[in-house]
Amino acid sequence: MSGLLVVDVGNTNIVLGVYHDEDLVGSWRLATARERTADEYGILTRQLIGESAGTLDGAIVSSVVPPLNSAFAGMIEHHFGIEPLFVEPGVKTGIAIHVDNPQEVGADRIVNCVAAFERYGGPTIIVDFGTATTFDVVTANAEYVGGVIAPGLNISAEALFARASRLPRVDIRRPPTVIGTNTVVNMQSGLYFGYLGLVDGILARMKRELPPLKKILATGGLAALLARDSEHIEEVRDDLTLEGLKIIYDRNRSKVRSRAR
Repeated sequence: MSGLLVVDVGNTNIVLGVYHDEDLVGSWRLATARERTADEYGILTRQLIGESAGTLDGAIVSSVVPPLNSAFAGMIEHHFGIEPLFVEPGVKTGIAIHVDNPQEVGADRIVNCVAAFERYGGPTIIVDFGTATTFDVVTANAEYVGGVIAPGLNISAEALFARASRLPRVDIRRPPTVIGTNTVVNMQSGLYFGYLGLVDGILARMKRELPPLKKILATGGLAALLARDSEHIEEVRDDLTLEGLKIIYDRNRSKVRSRAR
């Protein structure tokens, strides 16, 4: 049985997954901590994946936190005896990047497009609810043609809590009504329905600039919460980024093998 470790390093969370052949057998989410060492991440990863550690013969990493790249490269090499493949220029993704500066595009955005195109074709819009909320477009010809970056919902909430001294910190959740009868529900309504309006407003405008879409899908930590009321999001795929990493690894197997010799 072949085992593959897939890792997506984001600004707020790190998502790990293990594939056994074609099946994702587990996924886990860690808080991103820039001060952790390679050994600390190695111990955490071994504890999470358990017996799957003994099956690993490959690893792939996408990262938007460059200071952690060396820690994860060292962790995977030292704790699992594998030289990881990083999603970076020169790696085959199957997606052509047609934007002004391709090197500016976060690796996770391309990985999401790879998975979405493989599953649905294009044109497809992918909404990723992370530290920032990104909206990305992959065409019917497997071309990444750009997107949108908006402040994430948690960032918006933190700004409100920090700048309005009399307002309490509240959980982000869907309130039962838009019109609230107390301060907590007022805030939850503004955060939830206000952000939903941002998402649907952007998607409506993107749709007017694109040919008929195959799919609009969402991923990321808050995707399930917001997609339920969205007028445009059709599906939530929590493991979309991990799926894309698996596809990219498979497309670069020959490169990985030649490097290992």
